[in-house]
Amino acid sequence: MSGGGPSRIRNRKPQPGPSRDLSPEVDEDEHNIDAQNPRNRSYAEKVLESEQANVGMIALLTTLAFALRFYKINHPDQVVFDEVHFGKFASYYILRQYYFDVHPPFAKLLFGLAGWFVGYDGHFGFENIGDSYTEAHVPYVGMRALPAILGSLTVPVVYAIMKECGFSTIVATFSACLVLFDNAHVAQDRLILLDATFIFFMTLTMYSYIRFKKLRYRDFSFDWWLWILASGTFMALTWASKVNGVLTVVAVGIAVIIDLWDILDIKKGHSLEYFWKHFAARAVAFIVLPLILYLSIFWVHLAILTNSGPGDTFMSPAFQETLVGNELLLNSHEIRYYDTITIRHRDTRVFLHSHPDKYPLKYEDGRISSQGQQVTGYGHEDTNNYWQVIPTKALPETGRGRVVRDEDVIQLLHVNTQTLLLTHDVASPLMPTNEEFTTWPKDDLSRYNDTLFQLRLVDAFEGEAWKSKSGHFRLIHVPTKVAMWTHPKQLPDWAYKQQEINGNKNVNDKTAIWFVDNIVADESGEEDLSGRTGDVPPKEPKSLNFFKKFFELQILMLQHNAGLTASHPYASGPINWPFLISGISFWTQSDGQKQIYFIGNIIGWWACVIGISLYTGIMLADTVARRREIEPLTEPVRHRLMNSTGFFLLFWAVHYFPFFLMSRQLFLHHYLPSHVASALVAGSVLSFALSESVNYPVSVWGPRLRTPKKATYADLGSKAPIIVGVFALLMFVMFVYIAPLTYGTPGLDGHAVNARRLLSSWTLHFAAKPTDGI
Repeated sequence: MSGGGPSRIRNRKPQPGPSRDLSPEVDEDEHNIDAQNPRNRSYAEKVLESEQANVGMIALLTTLAFALRFYKINHPDQVVFDEVHFGKFASYYILRQYYFDVHPPFAKLLFGLAGWFVGYDGHFGFENIGDSYTEAHVPYVGMRALPAILGSLTVPVVYAIMKECGFSTIVATFSACLVLFDNAHVAQDRLILLDATFIFFMTLTMYSYIRFKKLRYRDFSFDWWLWILASGTFMALTWASKVNGVLTVVAVGIAVIIDLWDILDIKKGHSLEYFWKHFAARAVAFIVLPLILYLSIFWVHLAILTNSGPGDTFMSPAFQETLVGNELLLNSHEIRYYDTITIRHRDTRVFLHSHPDKYPLKYEDGRISSQGQQVTGYGHEDTNNYWQVIPTKALPETGRGRVVRDEDVIQLLHVNTQTLLLTHDVASPLMPTNEEFTTWPKDDLSRYNDTLFQLRLVDAFEGEAWKSKSGHFRLIHVPTKVAMWTHPKQLPDWAYKQQEINGNKNVNDKTAIWFVDNIVADESGEEDLSGRTGDVPPKEPKSLNFFKKFFELQILMLQHNAGLTASHPYASGPINWPFLISGISFWTQSDGQKQIYFIGNIIGWWACVIGISLYTGIMLADTVARRREIEPLTEPVRHRLMNSTGFFLLFWAVHYFPFFLMSRQLFLHHYLPSHVASALVAGSVLSFALSESVNYPVSVWGPRLRTPKKATYADLGSKAPIIVGVFALLMFVMFVYIAPLTYGTPGLDGHAVNARRLLSSWTLHFAAKPTDGI
């Protein structure tokens, strides 16, 4: 072992003696091994473990982090990558316009607050990558400063996590450098993106949970409550920052379950009353408090966004009518029999359409059609979209009895061809399991029953009036009980590549919902309906229970996040992420051949992969050896590897492996939280490699703990600062080498681009074409 401490033999058999079962009063870090005198440690170790060195290292790391993340933060002065989304969302908060997004609102609320603080008026569109901030006088630097500050502060938090777990200053510095000099983190932290906020609060969650666990012998003390509640608070803020923040909740939940399982062990000597006290405390801190905070953030989100905006159409009519200026609130009118209307599909937005052309006798797969008139979905306004609502019951001459209501049975007359909408037990063109929709001459009563449809309004009360815009409905065929439905797949050329309309046997399908877009004319053919509606005064927004709005929004967020399955040229699979097989093009500018290519520091990322691999191998080897009654590790070292490093590995795995189960678009930046956790694992493995002992105990002494035995100390020797210093220098050199791709400046010629293409799979712009040698 390095340094002046006594050496130990790792490969040893346990000596017979008392049981190693621990009582509640014994620190898990305490064991009968020779005490190590801290004075015998190497000079470098003693200097680095001083309080002055610790403070100095934190100051140095924090200063470097701020310098690297704020360097040329004003470049480019254009919209970069997903700033088109998250910058736009900040605008909506300032204008108080409702928007919809798959991510929870906390990080976006902070961007809105930052924009407001620096004087942004919210009127820049963020429409396209490359749009100029300078020309529009947008104070974008102030908005980019928020993630840059949080990303910079993440570096000292990573350092603090390692120190709180008992690792040496030099090891903590190593883990911090893996984040400090990482090009991917720097590129992400300098832009109006969510990951810096997400990762900052994730690391604070880890730090707080470790501080809480260190106080386990002072349970229910003020400090214990402070750190357990801080853990729950930061966990909630992580959850509310980005949709995959829920993985942090899962990771903490697993750690809490393991903790409670340990407390329940009868060998620990705890009563059930003691266990339930701990269970209740954790339920408050990790369930009740986070839920309250998560709900509160959404309450603030909805309280700010009270005006109609681009997110209206995602929401239910009841939700939309709570927004000031919403079209449903202003232009929703009751529909009466014999009104001529246009009908649109809620999801695909196509109009219910028909034209005189017939279905072909035989389809390409050999199936036979009815050769009836085609009924399709058409994406543009057209007179062939006009349908008249025909009653199937006697009506009064005037009055409210002529209003169409929920569960009425109606017919729909196609105005231009004077035929009635019909469906029957004939397979649709594209889906043999669904029914074909066609039309039938209105004067031919031989198929009268097949033209009957029941109107079912969504979330309606009995007898509710059918309204344009807000009256979302399903149209159920009376004889065959199928719902009118459409899907994005286009019909062949014989239907002008319009969408298929068919009968879906699942009448409760959430995509089988339609709405009346417009009332074209009334019974007399009058297009001006002002005489019927009169001068309608401005309508006040309706109220809707917060929890109804919250749960509707949560369901839509999950559905739309799962629906992000379209291909993307820079999407990549999770198996590629730890190895940096490919990155993402964030921004390019032909003038000067400048680009921002999102990619990590390959030295640091591969070091983390090696660290995780070695840790897995160490723990497997130890497990196998113990089966043969060989003790390759001392108990303190094993406990440190299992508890501290195992906690880091838990966060790495929980934030990584679920992506293998997702079918949505995935990108390299989804790995950043796991990369931070892997940096902690790598530091732990480095400590194991350089020192056979650990700093212990790390837990705070408490009244339930008997007087602890003499502490032992890790001694990494004088070689550790040299190893970490050389590694940090190599990382910095690599960082600087890739920096033109991280900062988007200076521009590179084709050969310089090729030189920075460290892996052939990196798709960089402006690369020089290879030339054949002579």
